[in-house]
Amino acid sequence: MPECDNPLWPCAMTGAAACLAGFGGMSVVIHGSSGCYYYPTTLLHAPLHGTFILENEVIFGSEDRLREVIGELSGTGNRIAVITTCVPAILGEDIQSMLAELDVLLVDSPGFSGDAETGYAKALSLLAPQTEMVTEGVNIDGICLLDPFYKGNLQEIRRLLDRASVPVATVFCRDTLRKTRTAATCTIGTNDDFMSGIGNYLGGTLGFDTLRVTFERLGTAFEDSDVDPVLQELSEQEEETVRICDKFLMRFDPPSAVIFAGASYAEFAAQTLERYLDADIRFIGTRNPGGSSRFPTATVTGLKEVKTFIDLYNPDIVLGSSFERSVSNNRAFYGITPPLRGVVRLAPVPLAGINGTLFFMEQVLNACMDHTRRVPG
Repeated sequence: MPECDNPLWPCAMTGAAACLAGFGGMSVVIHGSSGCYYYPTTLLHAPLHGTFILENEVIFGSEDRLREVIGELSGTGNRIAVITTCVPAILGEDIQSMLAELDVLLVDSPGFSGDAETGYAKALSLLAPQTEMVTEGVNIDGICLLDPFYKGNLQEIRRLLDRASVPVATVFCRDTLRKTRTAATCTIGTNDDFMSGIGNYLGGTLGFDTLRVTFERLGTAFEDSDVDPVLQELSEQEEETVRICDKFLMRFDPPSAVIFAGASYAEFAAQTLERYLDADIRFIGTRNPGGSSRFPTATVTGLKEVKTFIDLYNPDIVLGSSFERSVSNNRAFYGITPPLRGVVRLAPVPLAGINGTLFFMEQVLNACMDHTRRVPG
C-alpha cells in the first residue's frame, strides 16, 4: 500500500481539485471514498461531487456508481471532470475505458502520485490553456483555492492593475472555463508554487522589491499603461512600514523566526522579516521543494520533524499552519499556510501586492507584541 509521503501538505488529488474547481463552468467529481471527498471539500470550500464508493464497489467495480454520478451532472451544461483517488488507482480499474464514449475530462491524480502542486499542474495541462495575441491585458497567476490568501491576492492585484490602467485577462485558476482558451500573452504571479506556465512571465507580486520590478516591466510592456500611481503608493507604504518597524525595534529586540510554508510564501516571509525587522531567520521548513535560498532551508514533511526544528532553533515566533501551532509551545505564532483551523476568516486578506506586505507585517508585529505582553521576559 503506497504511503503518504507528506501528511502536512495536500496530495495530488486535492491539488487537481483546487485547479479545476476554480473555473466556472466545470463540475468536478472526486472518484473515491467519502474521506477523499470531504477532505478537499472542507479545505477548498468549493462545490465538489463525489462517488462515495463503498466496499461492494471496491470488490465488484465502481463503473456503475461513477456513471450514475456523471449522469446526474450531464444536464447542467458544465464540463465534467473526474479525478481519480488512491482506491480505484490501486485496484487498477481502467477508468479511461469506462468513460471512453463520454465527454469527460479524466485526471488520473491519486494522492500517492505526488503533492498538491503535481496534481494542480497535471489538471491544468489537461485543460490545455491557449494564448491569443488579440487578448488585451495580463494574466494573473498563482490564484489557487488551496491558498488561504487567494481571494485577497486576487482582489489586491486587480486593484493595482486597475490603478496602472492594465486590463486583467485570464486568472489562473479562478475564472470562467472558456477564458482558458483566450489567455493573454503576458502573466504576473501571486504565488509561484502554483505557476501555470502560460504566457511570458513578467514577475511576481510578493514583497515591495519584487512588486516594483514587475510593475516597471508592465509599464514597458503596455504602452497605454500608467504604473506611476502604483509605484508612488508602493514607495509611500514602504516608508510607513519602515517607520512602524523602527518604532517596534525601539521597544523590542529583533525577533527570531522559524517558518514553515510553501517555498514561495516562506521565502517572502523570510526576506520581509529580515529586511524590515532585522529578524533572525533561523530555519525555513518548506512543504515543497523550492529554489535556492540564502536562509537555512529544508523540505519538512512530518510533524515530528517540525517539533524537532522548533525545539532546536527555539524561535520567538513560528510561522506556519495549525500543525506548527500545535507544537509551538505557546510561542508567538502567525498562520500563512493551510490548514488554518480554529480561526475565523471572513475578509479577503492578501499576502501579495502592497496591502499583502502591509497586512503580513501588521500581523507579525501584533503577534510578537501580544506574546511579549503575555509572557514577560
